[in-house]
Amino acid sequence: RIAIDKGRHPVVEKVMGAQSYIPNSIFMDEERDIQLITGPNMSGKSTYMRQLAIIVILAQIGSYVPAQKAELPIFDAIYTRIGAADDLVSGQSTFMVEMSEVADILKHATDQSLLILDEIGRGTSTFDGMSIARAVLEYVADTKTLGAKALFATHYHELTALEDCMDSVKNYNIAVKKNGDDITFLRRIIRGGADDSFGIEVAKLAGVPNQIVARAKEILKELESMPQAEVTAKSVKKPKMVQEEAQISFTPAAKHAVLEKLEQIDVNTLTPIECMQTL
Repeated sequence: RIAIDKGRHPVVEKVMGAQSYIPNSIFMDEERDIQLITGPNMSGKSTYMRQLAIIVILAQIGSYVPAQKAELPIFDAIYTRIGAADDLVSGQSTFMVEMSEVADILKHATDQSLLILDEIGRGTSTFDGMSIARAVLEYVADTKTLGAKALFATHYHELTALEDCMDSVKNYNIAVKKNGDDITFLRRIIRGGADDSFGIEVAKLAGVPNQIVARAKEILKELESMPQAEVTAKSVKKPKMVQEEAQISFTPAAKHAVLEKLEQIDVNTLTPIECMQTL
């Protein structure tokens, strides 16, 4: 079993400072081999998963571990599928690289391995990606095929239904506090599946223009009101022009006589009286 009390990611904690870092406990017994983790991007899913891998490595080399208390088994290997990148030189796409890594993991992992799988299937269409993610999850969870311990992060919330039909799968999510259109990441992992990815809110946090955020919300409402089978390219309506609120521009469209005169003034040489007269 894995029993880590208030575990931390040592590198992230070093950067953030101990006062800012929020520790998380991790517990996995024989019946809980897989944690299915949902929640928005930037909320801390990857940090939580990497934290476990680092603690396992530190423990197995005989080091102290960043946790209040930890009980760990011996793993024969740690396999990770985190992040994505194109291999342009060999002509492999992001999805091809992802699938090659997944294939390599499933070929070599044993029931004594630890698997860290982050958003399997995200590089292709929704239905294809979700089907691949579920098939991989079932393969890893089933003791007849693999039965390894794994942390499996996904944005496919439909997969949370597997907890009801597979004893070894348990749902976890990163707690989020929502206040209107604003969200706050609490960085705390809790039991249960997330019911929202907060993708548009995260885009707003990242600085995407308000015009695009507003239009994305309109499109989301249209898609959510349709039956799933009708959500196709043909169902997308003609885009509407979004009228952006008028904003004061600090860059004039054309030169103005007043601006030309101001540019000729050296304010450092003016007396207080001359400043008042010029103003």
